[in-house]
Amino acid sequence: MPKINLLPWRDELRTQRRNQFYMAMGGAFLFASVVVLIGVFLMNGIIDSQQDRNKFIEQEIVMLDKRIKEILDLEDKKDRLVARMKIIEQLQQSRPGVVHLLEDIARSVPDGVYLSSVKQNGDKLEIKGAAESNTRVSAFMRNIDKSHWLESPDLKVVEVKSDSSKGLRASEFTVNAKQVRVQLTEEDS
Repeated sequence: MPKINLLPWRDELRTQRRNQFYMAMGGAFLFASVVVLIGVFLMNGIIDSQQDRNKFIEQEIVMLDKRIKEILDLEDKKDRLVARMKIIEQLQQSRPGVVHLLEDIARSVPDGVYLSSVKQNGDKLEIKGAAESNTRVSAFMRNIDKSHWLESPDLKVVEVKSDSSKGLRASEFTVNAKQVRVQLTEEDS
């Protein structure tokens, strides 16, 4: 039998297939590289766009924070002005009240009672004085109780002091009372 050598043909086919495989592999690698490169560029573009949006939002947030601070400052100023206006209004309303209060105290003092001091702390009054007798002190307290501008008289101290050289006897007293807040009409002021 004759010897036929088929190996070079098979080697050539094998080499040709190997070259085709390497070419297909190189083409696939090149195609995959292009796809990955396009994907990277696309993602970088999306990320840059989102970062630009984030910067814009941060700038707007800073501007809005400044506006909110200005608004809060204005509200604080408004609250302080409203508080001042209320205090001024209260002072203007109480101004005639002091005159009425002093007039009422003067009307409440009976004969034989002499006041030495009147102290006011808020709506509380401390009245110190001297009287010829304890009955005059109790009459003074009844008059305070009937008053429109005073209420709740409370006797704190009564001391009987006598001056033997002059033959005088006096009761020194301290009375606490509370001022009544009365709404004044236009005619009263």
